[in-house]
Amino acid sequence: MNLNQITLPALDIPKSIAFYEMLGLNLIVHTHNAYARFEFPHGDATLSISVVDQLPQGSGIKVFFECDDLDKKVAFLKTQGIEFTSDPEDQPWLWREAHLFDPDGNHLVLYRAGENRKNPPWRKK
Repeated sequence: MNLNQITLPALDIPKSIAFYEMLGLNLIVHTHNAYARFEFPHGDATLSISVVDQLPQGSGIKVFFECDDLDKKVAFLKTQGIEFTSDPEDQPWLWREAHLFDPDGNHLVLYRAGENRKNPPWRKK
């Protein structure tokens, strides 16, 4: 099994397209303002956004984007006007994370985990 894509809800597709392109994703599908899909610079998974009449309530999901150069990426995005709710910070689970929200309030985490992403010291063998 392999992850194909994750679809996030959005109220304004053009606004969301601009946001995700600023994050560095490449727009690959946009035939109308109800749906768009992006590919990542690395890997095979894609991210799509689909228009909804109303955004889900509650804490929802978190989507994690791994960045080799996390601190540099966050600093650059801040110069582009992207607001973060937390700067890159080392976590007890050995990941370095920075948190932000997309234009529709979807919780995103830019992170760097390296080998600890799938093989933390406490992984079951």
